[in-house]
Amino acid sequence: MYKSLMKPVNPNGGLVYSTEAGRMCPVCRHPIAQCACKKAAATPAGDGVVRLFFETKGRGGKGVTVVRGLGLPEAELTVLGKKLKTACGVGGTAKEGVIELQGDHRDRVLELLNAQGRTVKKAGG
Repeated sequence: MYKSLMKPVNPNGGLVYSTEAGRMCPVCRHPIAQCACKKAAATPAGDGVVRLFFETKGRGGKGVTVVRGLGLPEAELTVLGKKLKTACGVGGTAKEGVIELQGDHRDRVLELLNAQGRTVKKAGG
């Protein structure tokens, strides 16, 4: 009867913020700046070939160029994503080992990545 008046239990262990260290990681319970979870996340293993896709599925008919197989840590992936977005003059994102660029820019991205010495293939349609 009185259960609805009680505060819900925090599934993250209770500690979200500490005045001593600031925001805390809910998984490893370390300060965000020293989070062990980010360091433990391994870079995706691949066969050394970068693959370029053009996808429209699940995007309301809008097409995006998808770059997979880079095998870079998140920080380097973000930097490379920014370079590619700037070179193509478009928006996009870089997360979870994948770079997405708005529009069909496979030819331009192929040239840029080949210039960096990477093995690149167009994949899919």
